[in-house]
Amino acid sequence: MTFQIGATAPDFEAETTEGPIRFHDWIGSSWALLFSHPKDFTPVCTTELGTLARLKGEFDKRGVKLIGLSVDPVTKHSLWAEDIRETQGVAPNYPLIGDTDLKISKLYNMLPESTSGDANNRTAADNATVRTVFIIGPDKKIKLALAYPMTTGRNFDEIIRVIDSLQLTAKHRVATPANWRQGEDVIIAGSVSDDEAKTIYPNGWKSPKPYIRIVPQPK
Repeated sequence: MTFQIGATAPDFEAETTEGPIRFHDWIGSSWALLFSHPKDFTPVCTTELGTLARLKGEFDKRGVKLIGLSVDPVTKHSLWAEDIRETQGVAPNYPLIGDTDLKISKLYNMLPESTSGDANNRTAADNATVRTVFIIGPDKKIKLALAYPMTTGRNFDEIIRVIDSLQLTAKHRVATPANWRQGEDVIIAGSVSDDEAKTIYPNGWKSPKPYIRIVPQPK
């Protein structure tokens, strides 16, 4: 249901808990994390919003702006924020979009274009597919899209790990292996020929197979 990696993230105007925005202008030259929720006052999403608020400093360090979306109105988001503060210890410290006309949910293919009706009368089950994470680069291209079931809370440590990988590979012609973490070895990208690699990595590389060229993470 989601857009393919490399597609331009659709632009839109929206009301948020921090005022009106135009999405691409709001991103500016930063990275962005857009994450959606099927309904306010739902248990799993409540834990997610609080967790993300606690982790905001980690995203700030990486130049990543956070923005959430739910089909409920901004006024209800503000009430939900009090529950999140009470149960999770911290309220959202990033904007939440009120997508009451379902326009953005449909624009991002999280709901079928044929979906209609008053958002207030829709249940979380009606909006079950509005549980997606998009990582968007400064070029406004989608770098990652993940869709989650309602019963599985999102792993934001993994999302931070992916952002670290994306930002590293945006600067250097490398890829990151399974379970990679900051500071660990990386793989020279397949687009780099051996002759080029010898110039970039004069100390050479480990190569258990000719197509696997392992080097320390670039600084």
